[in-house]
Amino acid sequence: MKTPLKLLMFFLIILFQRQTAASSFTTVVVIVSGGAAVSPFTTPNRACRSGYAAGSTDTFLRQYLLGRGFKVFTSPAMAGYGRVMKEADENAGPFKDCPNPLPDQMTVNSIGDIQLAGVHLANFVNYLGRKYGTRRVHFVAHSMGGLYARSAIQYLKQTRSTIRIRSLTTLGTPWQGAPFSNTTDSADPYSGCDDQAICRVLVDSFAAKAPVILAETSRSAMDGLNAYSTGVLDKIPVTLIAGNAFSKPGGSANNWPNDGIVNLSSALAQDVPDSVIGHRRCYLLDGGTHSIWVSANAVPSLPENQAITWNEGVAAWVDSAIRNAGKQLRQTNRVGCPASLSGG
Repeated sequence: MKTPLKLLMFFLIILFQRQTAASSFTTVVVIVSGGAAVSPFTTPNRACRSGYAAGSTDTFLRQYLLGRGFKVFTSPAMAGYGRVMKEADENAGPFKDCPNPLPDQMTVNSIGDIQLAGVHLANFVNYLGRKYGTRRVHFVAHSMGGLYARSAIQYLKQTRSTIRIRSLTTLGTPWQGAPFSNTTDSADPYSGCDDQAICRVLVDSFAAKAPVILAETSRSAMDGLNAYSTGVLDKIPVTLIAGNAFSKPGGSANNWPNDGIVNLSSALAQDVPDSVIGHRRCYLLDGGTHSIWVSANAVPSLPENQAITWNEGVAAWVDSAIRNAGKQLRQTNRVGCPASLSGG
């Protein structure tokens, strides 16, 4: 039978081990997937053991940032209600043998309401605080994940969470909407596409499976959400990354150039005023596509590393944004960003 002193020493060792484990995750990077994504929950030490380790959106960036010494979590996303299973079919990854899934209230519904997605993402971030001792978070977000992250920041602030967001880096986020949602003729749902094939595919897909995305990512809806979110990103440095793989001579300026899904001016938040994004820096991957799905479905197909989520140069920009987050607010605003057409 153990003596009281030995029992005390045993409990002290356990407590020390837990505190040490938690303290190593005090500052973390959270990668957030975008619209219609299915992505598993992963930790710095655990990921899916077959297929894509963190899903088709997050795997490359996760591995790169882990290699640079960051503690990286990927937030779970499901294209619909519920939690992400430990295995997904090929349309969602593929990935298998993943860490135990988290509850649906910590899982983003990637075809649902942006603000509700933000609440679920905030729940996930608060979970990291309870489970791993996280106090500071850098968000790295792809596509609509940037909008989910902003909504999560708003909720964290409003509920006085102890978690502090140190930076937000977005890749191909439709800050001003997306062409597939910006119909110019009410009788023609494809009128915003300007004959771009991938855009027409997305119109059909979202109309059938995710009409909320079509409604929320129109330019008018995004202008309203941006106005509603004024001040949310104050004192949080924002880095915007975009691609311009596709263009059309004489095409609509509201569509071209684009990365296959989001037009350049939207991804770089050209007309989003500083009251909404208080301090920003922009990068352009020349020839960059929105994702490896876009690269694979382009005609002709393009290499995976042309996608902004799978490119080493882009990952280096993300690395720099995280490391220099503490300095960016003291540096010149809108470095590399296009001038606003409206003077905003």
